[in-house]
Amino acid sequence: MELLLARSAWRTAVSDYFEMTKPRVQSLLLFITVTTMYVAGDPSLGLVALTCLGGALSAGGAGAINHVLDRDIDRSMQRTANRPVAAGRVSPGAGLAFGIALGTAAFVLLATTVNLLAAVLSLSGLLGYVFVYTLWLKRSTPQNIVIGGAAGAVPPLVAWAAVTGGLTGTPLYLFAIVFFWTPPHFWALSLLMKDEYARAGVPMLPVVRGEAETRRQILLYAVLLYAVSQLPFCAGAFGAVYLVSSVLLGAAFIFGAIRLLRKPSRRDALRLYLFSLAYLALLFGAMVADVRL
Repeated sequence: MELLLARSAWRTAVSDYFEMTKPRVQSLLLFITVTTMYVAGDPSLGLVALTCLGGALSAGGAGAINHVLDRDIDRSMQRTANRPVAAGRVSPGAGLAFGIALGTAAFVLLATTVNLLAAVLSLSGLLGYVFVYTLWLKRSTPQNIVIGGAAGAVPPLVAWAAVTGGLTGTPLYLFAIVFFWTPPHFWALSLLMKDEYARAGVPMLPVVRGEAETRRQILLYAVLLYAVSQLPFCAGAFGAVYLVSSVLLGAAFIFGAIRLLRKPSRRDALRLYLFSLAYLALLFGAMVADVRL
Protein backbone atom coordinates (compact mmCIF):
# COMPACT_ATOMS: atom_id res chain seq x y z
CA MET A 1 0.00 0.00 0.00
CA GLU A 2 2.79 2.43 0.92
CA LEU A 3 4.53 1.64 -2.37
CA LEU A 4 1.37 2.45 -4.32
CA LEU A 5 0.97 5.72 -2.45
CA ALA A 6 4.60 6.61 -3.11
CA ARG A 7 4.18 5.88 -6.82
CA SER A 8 1.01 7.96 -6.94
CA ALA A 9 2.74 10.88 -5.22
CA TRP A 10 5.68 10.60 -7.61
CA ARG A 11 3.39 10.61 -10.65
CA THR A 12 1.53 13.64 -9.30
CA ALA A 13 4.78 15.51 -8.74
CA VAL A 14 6.05 14.73 -12.24
CA SER A 15 2.71 15.81 -13.69
CA ASP A 16 2.78 19.06 -11.72
CA TYR A 17 6.31 20.01 -12.77
CA PHE A 18 5.51 19.12 -16.37
CA GLU A 19 2.39 21.28 -16.23
CA MET A 20 4.47 24.21 -15.02
CA THR A 21 6.39 24.18 -18.31
CA LYS A 22 3.12 25.00 -20.16
CA PRO A 23 3.45 22.23 -22.77
CA ARG A 24 0.37 23.27 -24.73
CA VAL A 25 1.83 26.72 -25.34
CA GLN A 26 5.17 25.16 -26.23
CA SER A 27 3.78 22.94 -28.99
CA LEU A 28 3.10 25.87 -31.32
CA LEU A 29 6.41 27.55 -30.46
CA LEU A 30 8.31 24.36 -31.29
CA PHE A 31 6.42 23.99 -34.57
CA ILE A 32 7.44 27.53 -35.50
CA THR A 33 11.02 26.70 -34.57
CA VAL A 34 11.14 23.59 -36.75
CA THR A 35 9.49 25.18 -39.78
CA THR A 36 11.73 28.25 -39.57
CA MET A 37 14.81 26.05 -39.45
CA TYR A 38 13.79 24.35 -42.70
CA VAL A 39 13.10 27.73 -44.27
CA ALA A 40 16.57 28.91 -43.25
CA GLY A 41 18.41 25.91 -44.75
CA ASP A 42 18.89 22.16 -44.52
CA PRO A 43 19.57 21.46 -40.85
CA SER A 44 20.46 17.98 -39.66
CA LEU A 45 17.97 16.13 -37.52
CA GLY A 46 20.44 16.39 -34.66
CA LEU A 47 20.56 20.18 -34.92
CA VAL A 48 16.78 20.39 -35.08
CA ALA A 49 16.45 18.15 -32.02
CA LEU A 50 19.01 20.12 -29.99
CA THR A 51 17.49 23.47 -30.93
CA CYS A 52 14.00 22.26 -30.05
CA LEU A 53 15.21 20.81 -26.77
CA GLY A 54 16.92 24.07 -25.88
CA GLY A 55 13.82 26.02 -26.85
CA ALA A 56 11.59 23.72 -24.83
CA LEU A 57 13.80 24.04 -21.75
CA SER A 58 13.88 27.83 -22.07
CA ALA A 59 10.14 28.19 -22.61
CA GLY A 60 9.53 25.68 -19.83
CA GLY A 61 11.72 27.66 -17.47
CA ALA A 62 9.84 30.84 -18.30
CA GLY A 63 6.54 29.06 -17.74
CA ALA A 64 7.61 27.67 -14.38
CA ILE A 65 8.79 31.07 -13.15
CA ASN A 66 5.52 32.56 -14.40
CA HIS A 67 3.60 30.02 -12.28
CA VAL A 68 5.49 31.26 -9.23
CA LEU A 69 5.16 34.99 -9.89
CA ASP A 70 1.51 34.81 -10.90
CA ARG A 71 0.35 32.48 -8.16
CA ASP A 72 -1.78 35.21 -6.54
CA ILE A 73 -3.55 35.91 -9.83
CA ASP A 74 -3.94 32.21 -10.58
CA ARG A 75 -5.72 31.60 -7.28
CA SER A 76 -8.34 34.21 -8.25
CA MET A 77 -9.19 32.63 -11.59
CA GLN A 78 -11.16 29.42 -12.01
CA ARG A 79 -9.14 28.38 -15.07
CA THR A 80 -5.83 28.57 -13.22
CA ALA A 81 -6.71 28.02 -9.55
CA ASN A 82 -5.56 24.40 -9.65
CA ARG A 83 -2.12 25.15 -11.06
CA PRO A 84 0.60 23.45 -9.00
CA VAL A 85 2.02 26.52 -7.25
CA ALA A 86 -1.31 28.32 -6.89
CA ALA A 87 -2.88 25.20 -5.37
CA GLY A 88 0.06 24.67 -3.00
CA ARG A 89 1.25 21.35 -4.40
CA VAL A 90 4.60 22.91 -5.39
CA SER A 91 6.23 25.52 -3.16
CA PRO A 92 7.23 28.89 -4.68
CA GLY A 93 10.87 28.21 -3.85
CA ALA A 94 10.85 24.83 -5.57
CA GLY A 95 9.03 26.25 -8.58
CA LEU A 96 11.48 29.13 -8.91
CA ALA A 97 14.48 26.81 -8.60
CA PHE A 98 12.96 24.53 -11.24
CA GLY A 99 12.41 27.42 -13.65
CA ILE A 100 15.91 28.83 -13.17
CA ALA A 101 17.42 25.36 -13.62
CA LEU A 102 15.55 24.86 -16.90
CA GLY A 103 16.57 28.28 -18.18
CA THR A 104 20.20 27.70 -17.26
CA ALA A 105 20.19 24.26 -18.87
CA ALA A 106 18.69 25.75 -22.03
CA PHE A 107 21.41 28.39 -22.32
CA VAL A 108 24.25 25.93 -21.68
CA LEU A 109 22.82 23.39 -24.11
CA LEU A 110 22.29 25.89 -26.94
CA ALA A 111 25.61 27.65 -26.37
CA THR A 112 27.63 24.42 -26.39
CA THR A 113 25.81 22.38 -29.04
CA VAL A 114 24.21 24.97 -31.35
CA ASN A 115 25.78 28.44 -31.12
CA LEU A 116 26.05 31.37 -28.75
CA LEU A 117 23.73 33.64 -30.71
CA ALA A 118 20.89 31.12 -30.52
CA ALA A 119 21.50 30.74 -26.78
CA VAL A 120 21.47 34.50 -26.17
CA LEU A 121 18.30 35.00 -28.21
CA SER A 122 16.56 32.18 -26.35
CA LEU A 123 17.61 33.64 -23.02
CA SER A 124 16.33 37.06 -24.08
CA GLY A 125 12.92 35.51 -24.69
CA LEU A 126 12.88 33.99 -21.21
CA LEU A 127 13.98 37.23 -19.53
CA GLY A 128 11.50 39.27 -21.55
CA TYR A 129 8.63 36.99 -20.60
CA VAL A 130 9.54 36.95 -16.92
CA PHE A 131 10.65 40.53 -16.25
CA VAL A 132 9.00 42.64 -18.95
CA TYR A 133 5.67 40.85 -19.36
CA THR A 134 4.98 38.96 -16.11
CA LEU A 135 6.49 41.29 -13.52
CA TRP A 136 5.85 44.64 -15.20
CA LEU A 137 3.39 44.91 -18.06
CA LYS A 138 0.79 42.29 -17.14
CA ARG A 139 -0.15 44.08 -13.93
CA SER A 140 0.21 47.67 -15.12
CA THR A 141 -1.21 48.25 -18.62
CA PRO A 142 -3.91 46.94 -20.98
CA GLN A 143 -1.23 46.97 -23.68
CA ASN A 144 0.64 44.25 -21.79
CA ILE A 145 0.28 41.57 -24.44
CA VAL A 146 1.21 43.98 -27.26
CA ILE A 147 4.65 44.84 -25.89
CA GLY A 148 5.15 41.62 -23.97
CA GLY A 149 4.35 39.61 -27.09
CA ALA A 150 7.90 40.21 -28.28
CA ALA A 151 9.08 37.49 -25.89
CA GLY A 152 6.89 34.92 -27.61
CA ALA A 153 8.06 36.02 -31.04
CA VAL A 154 11.69 35.01 -30.40
CA PRO A 155 11.56 31.37 -31.68
CA PRO A 156 11.99 32.31 -35.39
CA LEU A 157 15.12 34.27 -34.48
CA VAL A 158 16.53 31.39 -32.44
CA ALA A 159 15.76 28.92 -35.23
CA TRP A 160 17.35 31.07 -37.93
CA ALA A 161 20.45 31.70 -35.83
CA ALA A 162 20.74 27.97 -35.11
CA VAL A 163 20.88 27.13 -38.81
CA THR A 164 22.82 30.07 -40.24
CA GLY A 165 24.78 31.42 -37.28
CA GLY A 166 23.40 34.90 -37.89
CA LEU A 167 20.30 36.98 -38.63
CA THR A 168 19.07 38.55 -41.86
CA GLY A 169 15.92 40.39 -42.87
CA THR A 170 13.78 37.28 -43.28
CA PRO A 171 13.81 36.11 -39.63
CA LEU A 172 12.96 39.66 -38.58
CA TYR A 173 9.86 39.50 -40.79
CA LEU A 174 8.93 36.19 -39.18
CA PHE A 175 9.46 37.75 -35.75
CA ALA A 176 7.12 40.59 -36.77
CA ILE A 177 4.45 38.15 -37.94
CA VAL A 178 4.35 36.39 -34.57
CA PHE A 179 4.55 39.75 -32.78
CA PHE A 180 1.50 41.18 -34.58
CA TRP A 181 -0.35 37.86 -34.37
CA THR A 182 -0.15 37.75 -30.57
CA PRO A 183 -2.57 40.60 -29.66
CA PRO A 184 -5.60 39.46 -31.71
CA HIS A 185 -4.93 35.86 -30.68
CA PHE A 186 -4.75 36.65 -26.98
CA TRP A 187 -7.49 39.28 -26.94
CA ALA A 188 -9.94 36.79 -28.45
CA LEU A 189 -9.21 34.56 -25.44
CA SER A 190 -9.38 37.49 -23.01
CA LEU A 191 -12.94 38.22 -24.15
CA LEU A 192 -13.85 34.79 -22.81
CA MET A 193 -11.92 35.41 -19.59
CA LYS A 194 -12.96 39.03 -18.94
CA ASP A 195 -14.76 38.44 -15.65
CA GLU A 196 -11.95 36.33 -14.24
CA TYR A 197 -9.31 38.89 -15.19
CA ALA A 198 -11.44 41.61 -13.60
CA ARG A 199 -11.80 39.60 -10.40
CA ALA A 200 -8.03 39.03 -10.30
CA GLY A 201 -7.30 42.72 -10.90
CA VAL A 202 -5.42 42.13 -14.16
CA PRO A 203 -5.83 45.12 -16.53
CA MET A 204 -6.48 43.16 -19.70
CA LEU A 205 -7.91 45.18 -22.56
CA PRO A 206 -11.56 44.05 -22.23
CA VAL A 207 -11.49 44.84 -18.51
CA VAL A 208 -10.06 48.35 -18.93
CA ARG A 209 -11.40 49.46 -22.31
CA GLY A 210 -14.44 47.23 -22.66
CA GLU A 211 -15.39 44.42 -25.01
CA ALA A 212 -16.40 46.66 -27.92
CA GLU A 213 -12.99 48.37 -28.00
CA THR A 214 -11.27 44.99 -27.69
CA ARG A 215 -13.12 43.72 -30.74
CA ARG A 216 -12.12 46.83 -32.68
CA GLN A 217 -8.50 46.33 -31.67
CA ILE A 218 -8.68 42.70 -32.75
CA LEU A 219 -9.81 43.79 -36.22
CA LEU A 220 -7.12 46.48 -36.39
CA TYR A 221 -4.37 44.01 -35.54
CA ALA A 222 -5.78 41.40 -37.92
CA VAL A 223 -5.39 43.97 -40.71
CA LEU A 224 -1.90 44.89 -39.53
CA LEU A 225 -1.00 41.19 -39.38
CA TYR A 226 -2.21 40.74 -42.95
CA ALA A 227 0.02 43.62 -44.09
CA VAL A 228 3.06 42.37 -42.16
CA SER A 229 2.59 38.84 -43.49
CA GLN A 230 3.09 40.18 -47.03
CA LEU A 231 6.52 41.62 -46.26
CA PRO A 232 8.50 38.36 -46.74
CA PHE A 233 6.99 37.96 -50.22
CA CYS A 234 7.66 41.60 -51.10
CA ALA A 235 11.27 41.16 -49.97
CA GLY A 236 11.68 38.11 -52.21
CA ALA A 237 12.00 35.56 -49.43
CA PHE A 238 9.00 33.52 -50.63
CA GLY A 239 7.08 32.94 -53.83
CA ALA A 240 3.58 32.18 -55.07
CA VAL A 241 2.77 29.33 -52.67
CA TYR A 242 3.37 31.55 -49.68
CA LEU A 243 1.63 34.53 -51.26
CA VAL A 244 -1.59 32.64 -51.95
CA SER A 245 -1.54 31.03 -48.52
CA SER A 246 -0.89 34.29 -46.67
CA VAL A 247 -3.62 36.11 -48.60
CA LEU A 248 -6.23 33.42 -47.97
CA LEU A 249 -5.31 32.93 -44.31
CA GLY A 250 -5.13 36.66 -43.69
CA ALA A 251 -8.50 37.22 -45.36
CA ALA A 252 -10.04 34.50 -43.21
CA PHE A 253 -8.57 36.09 -40.06
CA ILE A 254 -9.97 39.51 -41.01
CA PHE A 255 -13.35 37.98 -41.84
CA GLY A 256 -13.48 36.33 -38.42
CA ALA A 257 -12.56 39.61 -36.73
CA ILE A 258 -15.28 41.48 -38.66
CA ARG A 259 -17.84 38.84 -37.74
CA LEU A 260 -16.86 39.14 -34.07
CA LEU A 261 -17.14 42.93 -34.27
CA ARG A 262 -20.57 42.91 -35.89
CA LYS A 263 -22.11 40.01 -33.98
CA PRO A 264 -20.28 39.71 -30.66
CA SER A 265 -20.66 36.36 -28.96
CA ARG A 266 -18.57 34.01 -26.86
CA ARG A 267 -18.89 31.41 -29.60
CA ASP A 268 -17.35 33.69 -32.22
CA ALA A 269 -14.60 34.79 -29.82
CA LEU A 270 -13.71 31.16 -29.18
CA ARG A 271 -13.89 30.38 -32.89
CA LEU A 272 -11.49 33.23 -33.71
CA TYR A 273 -9.11 32.18 -30.92
CA LEU A 274 -8.96 28.61 -32.21
CA PHE A 275 -8.57 29.79 -35.79
CA SER A 276 -5.68 32.03 -34.79
CA LEU A 277 -3.78 28.95 -33.60
CA ALA A 278 -4.39 27.20 -36.93
CA TYR A 279 -3.53 30.40 -38.81
CA LEU A 280 0.00 30.63 -37.45
CA ALA A 281 0.71 26.93 -37.91
CA LEU A 282 -0.60 26.92 -41.48
CA LEU A 283 1.26 30.12 -42.39
CA PHE A 284 4.61 28.77 -41.21
CA GLY A 285 3.84 25.45 -42.86
CA ALA A 286 3.22 27.34 -46.11
CA MET A 287 6.67 28.93 -45.78
CA VAL A 288 8.30 25.51 -45.78
CA ALA A 289 6.16 24.33 -48.67
CA ASP A 290 7.08 27.42 -50.67
CA VAL A 291 10.82 27.03 -50.09
CA ARG A 292 10.82 23.30 -50.76
CA LEU A 293 8.63 23.47 -53.87
